[in-house]
Amino acid sequence: MIRILVVDDHSLFREGLTRLLEAEPDMKIAGSCASATEALSIVDRESIDLVLLDYDLGDEQGLIASEGLKKKGFPGRILIVTAGMADSTSLRALESGCSGIFLKHSPPDQLLKAIRKVMSGGIWLDSRAVRSLVSEATRRSEEQQTLEPWSERESAVLSAVFEGLSNKEIALKLEISETAVKWAIQRLFQKTGVRTRSQLVRIALEKHM
Repeated sequence: MIRILVVDDHSLFREGLTRLLEAEPDMKIAGSCASATEALSIVDRESIDLVLLDYDLGDEQGLIASEGLKKKGFPGRILIVTAGMADSTSLRALESGCSGIFLKHSPPDQLLKAIRKVMSGGIWLDSRAVRSLVSEATRRSEEQQTLEPWSERESAVLSAVFEGLSNKEIALKLEISETAVKWAIQRLFQKTGVRTRSQLVRIALEKHM
């Protein structure tokens, strides 16, 4: 059972989200609130596995809560739910311990998929933000020379990894063989010093951005 805390300053949205999630057999609403301060207080009292955190909390930013949870050593996951964020803010969210960013205009079934993905250790990023993030990461990598630059194919494969595609799906999308996909991913692992796809996403954003 995934115990969820919903943090959003719009009561109608919170109520709608609560009804959606409580209809799922593996999810339970352990609390809901409208501010970062309340969220930190609830986490102190309740056992929470996942915080669904609105970025814009009226007079506050949701990142106040995520950064506060990081300082507390919160062991659960944090998924930002937002109408939109700048690339630099998205990076800050990931650096503060968030496991992903979900856009509010996406379908409800996508939210359920995002929740289960981050709870399994993955990272969720809206596909529309992937292209600009990868492009910026690659550009800054080449300018700063902090890590070995990626080839065009490696950048394309990394973009597909951000979207959560399997090796077979990446091969079909890029019209290359699965062997070529595996080789590109191994090269990305070597260049970034990681061993898993989730680590690859984090290091690509944190180091290059």
